[in-house]
This record gives sequence, C-alpha cells and structure tokens, in this order.
Amino acid sequence: MENYKVHTHDVLIIGAGGAGMRAAYEASLGGASVGLVSKSLLGKAHTVMAEGGMAAALANVHSEDNWQVHFRDTMRGGKLINNSRMAEIFAKEAPERVQELEQWGAIFDRTPDGRISQRPFGGHLYNRLAHIGDRTGLELIRTLQDRVVSAKVDVYMEHTIHSLLMDGPRVSGAVGYNRQTGEFVVFQARAVVLATGGLGKLYKITSNSWECTGDGFALASQVGADLIDMEFVQFHPTGMVWPPGVMGLLVTEGVRGDGGVLKNSKGERFMFRYVPDMFKGEYAESEEEGSRWLKGDRAARRPPELLTRDIVAKAIMREVREGRGSPHGGVFLDIASQRDAAFIRRRLPSMYQQFKELANVDITKQPMEIGPTCHYMMGGIRVDPETQATTVPGLYAAGEVAAGLHGANRLGGNSLLETVVFGRRAGSGAAEYVKNVQFKDIPEAEIIARHEEKFRELTDRPNPGFTAGQLRTEMGAIMDKSAGVFRTTKGLEEGLAAIRELRQKYPALNVVDKGRVYNWNLMFVLELGYMLDLAEAILVAAGNRKESRGAHSLVDKPERDDANWMKHTMVTWTPEGPKIGYLPVTITKWPPERRVY
Repeated sequence: MENYKVHTHDVLIIGAGGAGMRAAYEASLGGASVGLVSKSLLGKAHTVMAEGGMAAALANVHSEDNWQVHFRDTMRGGKLINNSRMAEIFAKEAPERVQELEQWGAIFDRTPDGRISQRPFGGHLYNRLAHIGDRTGLELIRTLQDRVVSAKVDVYMEHTIHSLLMDGPRVSGAVGYNRQTGEFVVFQARAVVLATGGLGKLYKITSNSWECTGDGFALASQVGADLIDMEFVQFHPTGMVWPPGVMGLLVTEGVRGDGGVLKNSKGERFMFRYVPDMFKGEYAESEEEGSRWLKGDRAARRPPELLTRDIVAKAIMREVREGRGSPHGGVFLDIASQRDAAFIRRRLPSMYQQFKELANVDITKQPMEIGPTCHYMMGGIRVDPETQATTVPGLYAAGEVAAGLHGANRLGGNSLLETVVFGRRAGSGAAEYVKNVQFKDIPEAEIIARHEEKFRELTDRPNPGFTAGQLRTEMGAIMDKSAGVFRTTKGLEEGLAAIRELRQKYPALNVVDKGRVYNWNLMFVLELGYMLDLAEAILVAAGNRKESRGAHSLVDKPERDDANWMKHTMVTWTPEGPKIGYLPVTITKWPPERRVY
C-alpha cells in the first residue's frame, strides 16, 4: 500500500474562498480545531473575480435605505421563490458584516465625509454596494486570509477531495489526494462544511475560473443531500465577446452602476423597451431622465440598464437575435460617453486594464463589446437558514454551493456579502454541532485501498479513442445551446439526451499518466464525472418547470405561473439518475411595498 496522510479535525472546511475562510475563522472562534482544504492556493479562490462590490443597507449614500428595502429588493429580484428567512437574515446582518470587515482592515472607497462609499447596482433601489474600485473580491479575500492565518487554522492547499466519508447516516470526514505530492489524504472530522463555489465550467462561455466544476454539489448529492432549484443558472449580461480567447470574461456590473449604457448596432439605448410591468414607474423613461439621475438628481429615476440581471441578459439576446447586435455577436456597453477618462480609470481600474490589454480597447474612448456569460448558480444544496446545516447530519454548506437566498435570480453584490453572512453561520453551526459528537475510528487502510484500486483502474483502461477534454468541450456546447438564456422544451429534451450519451461514454475514459503529481488529465477525468451528473440535474430540473421565472426563461411558456409553480424543484440522486420532487415555497416574511419602509 502507498504512503498516505491522515489529518484529524473537529471541523473540516472544503473550499477556501470567501465563504470557506469566513466559516473556518468562525469555527475556530467557537473552539473547534479546523482544517481548511483549498483546491488551489490560499488567496487564489474564484471570490477574487467578484469585482463590483458587496450589498449592505449602510445608508451612507441614501439615508432612506434600510434592511427592509434590501430584503424587498432581494425577494423581488428572486421572483419570490427565495427562502424568505435566509433573505431576512442576510439583509439584517449585511451591514454588520461589512463593518466587521472594515474593522479587520478592509480598505473601502470613501464618501467625501469619510464613510464607506456605496455605488448603485442592478435591482437595488438605492446605492448599496460597498466597494474597493472594481477589485472588491480581492480585498475581501485578502482580509479573510489574514483572519484565517491569525486563527492558526490548518490549511491544506492544492488538495483535491474525491468523496465524503460516512459514519452511518452522518458525515465523518473526506478523502482525496495532494496534487503536489500525489499522496492520498484522509481527513477525519466530526463536521464538514462545503464552500466549494459554483459550477460555471459546465458551460463553454462562462465568467468562472477553472476551479468552478461543481465539486461540492456532487459530493453532497452522493451522500444523500437534497439539491434544489438547479434550473436557475444566472447569465451575467456583460461578459467579453471578443477576442475569442477571452470570451465570457466578466465585465463588472459596476460599469453600468457608474453610468455605462447599453447600445445596439444602430446606436439605440434599447433597454427602455424592456422594462417589465412589475418595474414600471421605477426606472427612467427617457435618456434625458437617465442623464439627470447620473448627475445626482434625486427626483430622477435610475436608467433601465440597472434592471435585474435576468431582464438585461434577455434583452441583449433579443437584440442580437433580431439582427441589431455588434459585429461579434453581442451589444455595446458605453461608459466613455457618460463619464470622463479620469473618473473611469479611478472607479474601474481593472476594467480599463482588462480591455486595454486583452482587446486593445480604451474604454475611456471606445465602447466595449459584451454579451451574456454563465456566471452563477442560484440553485444548490438545500440548507437550514439559521445554521446552514444540510439534510445530512454533520454536513453544512455556505456560499454559492448552498441554495435559497437568491431564488430565481441573484442581485449583483449579494453574493460577496452572502459568503460572509452565511460562511459565519455555517462555521458557528458546525462548531456547535461537534460539541455533541464523538470521534469514531475510521478504517483508514481500507479506505485508501479502495481509492488506490479505483485510481489504478483508471490508468489500466485501454485508450477509448476520446479524451476527457473532448467530452468536456462537447458538454459545454450542449449546455450553452440547450440550457442558456432562452430555453425550449425541445431543446432541453435534446440536450438531456446528448448529456446522457456523454455519461454513457464517460466510464470508458482512461488516465494516461499513472502518477498523481500535478496530473491534470486525472483531475479532468474526476471533475468531468461530477460535471456530467450536474448537467443532467440542471436539464431535468429545467425541463420539469413549465413556466418562465427569473433566469429560467422557457420560450414555450413565457409567463410566470405562481398558481402552479410557486415551489422549489428538488433533485435527489439515485443509481438510476436524478429524481425530481418538489418543496413548497414558505414565505415567513413578505417584502414590504416599495414605499413602506
């Protein structure tokens, strides 16, 4: 038998982004010994890609703002299919979490009188996003990294977790391998927190980084945890569309928040045509009014470029489909005509650099070509709003991998705050849980022997004539076509059939290199298994929801149907594949009307 390592902790956190690091710090404060597993390097998580800001009703720019309005905006943005208790907790605790980060050393942009500045974002009634230029995620990670190091949390970098361990009905740890050494690693733990982020790499065109392959969703479902609302995949309206090598790379919503406008190939600001009835009267009805709002006129209404992401993404796609798109299949995002060059470079330094270096576009003088890109998963693991506990004892989840807060559509800026609000609650919940759970010896040698055999079998298979990379490319094309911004019943059925064909091919994949040290082929094969399962879950869930709601836009059924579909889709994994069930939407607190604060 090969050499292997065993590590024992009260609480094991899998994922070292914003949610994972916040959970690790809080569990440590609760007296637990904590292990933090990172698929990458500490400080390199996908959280750093979140640019525009974090939403909290601090009321530093608009004194009228408060948690009730933030709660209302979140629920309405999610088309009322959110877990209302999660939304309430989130909106109430958001200001405290931002102030906590400031106390820990986060450097936010300031108002003229020295308070934390807040910018406007889509779907938020007031300027609500605390920010550091367009590099807010990076500052969040830097600040939390300092906390984790100060708490003496044990960090395991470049480790890939392959499966969770069970002691009867409860989770008792995890097993994986160290990519630096190739050694197998067994983690014994009394509780596990999944904070593994999203699954955007299921799609070809995505803003997500390489880590976002859905590992946590799959690990949870393998041990019986419920997945809910998997049909709700968010497509950010503004990703780069040219050149091809950077297609999908995120263009922060901060560009629109700071005044950027959307134009088609005719030079028209087309968003005025796409304001839904539910938002009528709340957005500017002319370019003149939008211009007055940008100059600070409190009597003017926000421009329609600041509608929720699902609405803006669908509007862009309609313009493209009807022949009014840009040369490379998107539309134009123009801030140069709205703001001076110094303002743009100060407020959007990353965007200025990104377009200058990658597209040879100077955004202080030229418009950007943009289009929708797969960005975020609203669905995920079903959790308890108070503790983030899943339906499996000892298993917790926080951040993008956990569902409930966002409903059918996420508002920009809510995700960064989600990581610290619910990362904190997951860490606290896990630390409290382990006080009443005893360690039980686990058969380490037996576990390692099973995994050695599984990995050996992967390398001993004959060459099937195709690779994991080829199957993954096919999967991405299928998901883009079948489960994108607009969907059809026929397209979802064809996509599901195509994904199932790939799943039938998957067991024949082999790994050429027998070693595990930085073996990217091995990692691709392991990840692809998760990804194909989740692709099937998304397509099955989407095919079963016979309405359009938020990010799920079904061309055959274009209207929202509250009478029949005010419910969560639940996916449970069985040996035969995903099984669909439903949960009622329980609204414990209704959002107030716009002017009831």
